[in-house]
Order: sequence, then structure tokens, then C-alpha cells
Amino acid sequence: MPPGGASWHTAAVTSAFSASRITAAELPALRRRISAVLIGSQILGGLGVAVGIALAPVLAAEVSGTEALSGLAPTASVTGTALLSLPLAALMTSRGRRPGLVLAYLTGALGAFLVVTAAVVDSFPLLLLGMAGFGAGSSANLQARFAAADLAEPERRGRAISTVIWATTIGSVLGPNIAAPASRVFRDTFVPETAGPFAWAVLIFLLAGAVVAVLLRPDPLLTARALASPTATSAASRSLRAGIAAVRASQMARLALLTVSVSHTAMVSIMVMTPVHLGHHGADIQLIGLVISGHIAGMYAFSPVMGWLSDRVGRLTVIGLAAGLLCCAALLAGTSGDGHARTAAGLFVLGLGWSAGLVAGSALLTDSVPQDARAAVQGLSDLSMNASAGVGGAVAGVIVSWVGYGWLNAVVACLLLPMAALVLRRTVARPARDPAKG
Repeated sequence: MPPGGASWHTAAVTSAFSASRITAAELPALRRRISAVLIGSQILGGLGVAVGIALAPVLAAEVSGTEALSGLAPTASVTGTALLSLPLAALMTSRGRRPGLVLAYLTGALGAFLVVTAAVVDSFPLLLLGMAGFGAGSSANLQARFAAADLAEPERRGRAISTVIWATTIGSVLGPNIAAPASRVFRDTFVPETAGPFAWAVLIFLLAGAVVAVLLRPDPLLTARALASPTATSAASRSLRAGIAAVRASQMARLALLTVSVSHTAMVSIMVMTPVHLGHHGADIQLIGLVISGHIAGMYAFSPVMGWLSDRVGRLTVIGLAAGLLCCAALLAGTSGDGHARTAAGLFVLGLGWSAGLVAGSALLTDSVPQDARAAVQGLSDLSMNASAGVGGAVAGVIVSWVGYGWLNAVVACLLLPMAALVLRRTVARPARDPAKG
């Protein structure tokens, strides 16, 4: 039963009924209001995720007693994001964006609480369970980009997605830099300092959920459906099975899924092991926080540029740009050695490549499937990207412990080659008026 049971069903029916009375003249104001609410929740959600994730590998190493397992904490978070993608997609498909986003933030708050508890009782399995729940905060942040696209005009869809992604910059850049002060608040208490940021994340996620629950009205997904088709569509046309069928029927949808999955896997695999790499070369928590902040700035701050490019020069062109940037990032970071500046540059470019891939891939995916199947397809997208990134993060720790950080980056660069080849092939074969042109 979804959160609130019958009350969520009543709200969904009310939202759909309200949407049927929205006129074309009222749509611009509604788009602005929905975007403002999503931006506010993204700022909070980004802060909640970033303040905790910055020290997750360090906390995992402390609790487990070995650096070889340090990559499992962020990997558990990514795995939790993946596991929650389909249930959240199913909930959003039937009830709308609002209940799905609220449930994700509440689950993230519970996960952060379990992480703090695990640090107090020194339990590594409980830590991994908490990190899996903590990943729901990322699920909410990822799904919000699709909520922004629900009511956007097709020719502005890339910019709508990128605006909400950009809003995460504020919280995500601030988060790693306040991780150390947030830790110091718990000095001389029973809570370990490295778990302190997760205690703050509990409160931040609860606040983000409250913002969505109160202000995200009418529901953007239900409104978009009502405007596209005033008569109700069958539940079967909005099922996850229908979403899978929609992806199978579209080559562009499959390319979009590959793009977001490979881009996210490349980013997570390198990012989760960079704090460990920097620590091996003498970096303290403050420097690690600055490097991760630069990386997150690359991920989010320039997303409006990627959205504009995606709409103007085409989704496929920006996906090709993503492949090039990610390869460049792997080269910079993989050859950095003890050069902290070179590592920071590599992580910044890594963020840029992720942004290009996520924005263009998400826009292409939304373009390529029918309205009724979009929520289900978008859930499949988040499942595939986070499941593959979870595997990548786990393997990354093993690669670094066996052969080093440089070889990790080389492996990631090899993963990008199939994506680049497919994009090149589709670009050469693309008809002059292909919708992927933007």
C-alpha cells in the first residue's frame, strides 16, 4: 500500500481532475511554480546526499577495519537507489510524482539514521543496510528531473531537465564542505565524528519530503497525462511491462538507456575511490571535500549549458560530447599520481561528462517513448544506471586494491568505447529530420 493509502489515491484523482480544467494560458505559470518547488526540494536533497556521501568511504573503512571494503558504502547507496527505482516508478505510474518523491525522501532519512546507529554500535552490515536506504535520497533527486520534463514543451525539454539538475549544485557543492564542521558538532559525544553528517542528513531529507508533500500540487505527471489524453488510459498501458515494450520498440530509447547507464557507472566508479586515492597521497578531509565539491560543481553547475546544447544542436551530439569528456577525465585522474591539482581537474571534467550524458540521455529517453509509458521507462532508466554503477563501484574498490587507481581509470575509459561507437553510428545514419536532433 503506498504511503497514506486511500488518501494518496484521493489526491491523485483530485490532481487529475484539476488538471483537466487547466487552460493553455495557465500552463506557463504552472510550469514555473512546479519548477520552483522542484528546485527547492533539489537544493535540500542535494545537500542531504552530499553532506553524507563525502565521508561514506572513510566511515566504511573505520567500521569495517579495512580500506578494501571502503568502496562498499557508496556502492550500497547506489545499489539502494537502483533497488528502489522500480517500486518508485510503479508508485509514480499509478499515483503521480508527489507520493513517490515523498516516499523516497522518507526512506533516505531512515537510511541515514541507520548509518548513524551502525557507526555507534560498530556494525558494518547495518552500515551497508543504512547506506542502501540512504540511496533513496538520490532516487528522489534523479526522479525530480523527469518531473520537470512532464509539463515541458518538447523543444525545451533538455533545458527543463537541466534546470532542476542545476539546482542540486547549491546543496551538493555545499555538502562536502560542511561535512567537517558537521562532524565536529559531535566531537566528545557517543556519535563518531565521521557519522555526524548523516545525522544532519536525517533532518534535511525530512524537510525536503515536507516541501514536496505540501507544495507539489497539482501533480505534474498526472497533469501532463490529463492534458495529453482527457480520457483515462488503461493501467496496462502504464505498467512496467508496457515500459519495457516501449524501450524494445525504440532504438533511440535503448541508446538513451545505455548513455545514462554508462555515464553514471563511469562517474561513480572513479568518484567513489578518489577520496581513498587522495588519502594515500596525504590529502586531509578538507582537501578531499574541496575536490569532491569541484567534481559536484562539474556535475550540476553547467547542466543548463548541456540542456541548451541538447535542445539546440541535438541529443546525439551532446551524448558524443559526454563520451569525450569522460575519457578525458579518466586520462587526467588516472595519470595524476600525487598531483592533487590534476586529480581535481580530472574529477571536475568527470562531472561535466556525467552532466552531458545524463541531460541528453534523459531528454532523448523522454522523447523516444509514448506519454503513458514514460514514468515506467524512466524508472527502468534509473534502475539500469544505478544497478550498473553499483557493480562498478564494488569492482572499483577491488581494482584499486589490486592494481591501483590508474588502472581503474583505464578500465573506465574502455567501458566508454561501445557508447561512443553507437553514437557515431547513429549520427552518421541519422535522417535529416530525426527527432534526436532536438
